[in-house]
Amino acid sequence: MNPRIEVVAVDCLMLRLFDDIAEVNMPWMLAAAERLRVGFGAQLIDLVPSYTTLMVHYDLMVLSPAQARELIADALIDLSPTARTGGRCHVLPVWYDLSVGPELSLLAERSGLAVEEVIRRHSAREYQVFALGFAPGFAFMGLVEEVLAAPRLDTPRKKVAAGSVGIAERQTAAYPVVSPGGWNLIGRTPAKLFDRHRDGYSLMQPGDTVRFEAVDHAEFVNLGGDDTPLGARA
Repeated sequence: MNPRIEVVAVDCLMLRLFDDIAEVNMPWMLAAAERLRVGFGAQLIDLVPSYTTLMVHYDLMVLSPAQARELIADALIDLSPTARTGGRCHVLPVWYDLSVGPELSLLAERSGLAVEEVIRRHSAREYQVFALGFAPGFAFMGLVEEVLAAPRLDTPRKKVAAGSVGIAERQTAAYPVVSPGGWNLIGRTPAKLFDRHRDGYSLMQPGDTVRFEAVDHAEFVNLGGDDTPLGARA
């Protein structure tokens, strides 16, 4: 761990704990986040965790930048991962099919694996939720096996269906709402990933883990999934 404090705005500081993305970072990130919430108390406006950083937005009317830096430094004293297990584990059903996951064949070709093996490998791991961003409820997860890693599409799609599951580099994610996107799509989940009536809005939070579970078409539809082929709608 190599902690540094960086200025983001007049009332916002970034605590950078690591330089590289790794699953082993998350217990330290969660421990630091907990310390910061306690340390800042009511003066904390928002705390945004990411792969290697924690963005601290504080009340400038109460705390000076120097005081905010002191609170961050205090939070790091004798920091160690907590004994608690962390977040929740989510199991997301996924219908892996070329009609909703057109890059399945591309990933199979790139990796030298059969499509069925790409599906098996993607659904065999438990993924760490590192951060939320891009769209409400969009959880950046990883890390996928290196053999399944693939760069983003050269030309992003203008419209990606809600629930679409994709891979970009060694990250994986599911689109919570209809939006543009350039990830390699491999399937679709019927899970409701964002709900403004849900406490916290997003189904997943940083520190949670996710496992994708392959289901057939009938079960996908029975669970409320939209099987409209990608690009079939205007």
